[in-house]
This record gives sequence, structure tokens and C-alpha cells, in this order.
Amino acid sequence: MFGQDLTVDKCSRAGCTQLATYKLNWRNPKIHGEDRVKTWLACDEHLSFLIDYLETRGFFIAAVPF
Repeated sequence: MFGQDLTVDKCSRAGCTQLATYKLNWRNPKIHGEDRVKTWLACDEHLSFLIDYLETRGFFIAAVPF
């Protein structure tokens, strides 16, 4: 769209439009090898929610400042 900066990284939480402040590294060990790491981005508000979501499933690896 005209006038939008498409290089800005937003939080991965559905419906969130906040800027990301953390990068969450994760993988599903049932389908991804040790070398395959996926990434979600999180704002301060949704950081705990997204980490809890990934930890509950055994997917969470690390959160690093973004």
C-alpha cells in the first residue's frame, strides 16, 4: 500500500500491529531437525503469551532482543 513502510517488523500475535521487540526462536522437534529453527516476533505485550504458547508444546528455544 502507498505510504506504508513494509520493512517494519510487527509482532506475530494474531491481530497485533505493535513493533517487535523480541525474536522468538523455536522448532517442532517431531518434524524439524536440530539445524531447523523457525522465528516469531513479539512485542512487549505479547512476549509472555507467545513464549507460553511455544513452551506448552515443547517448541520454545530462546527469546532474544530484536
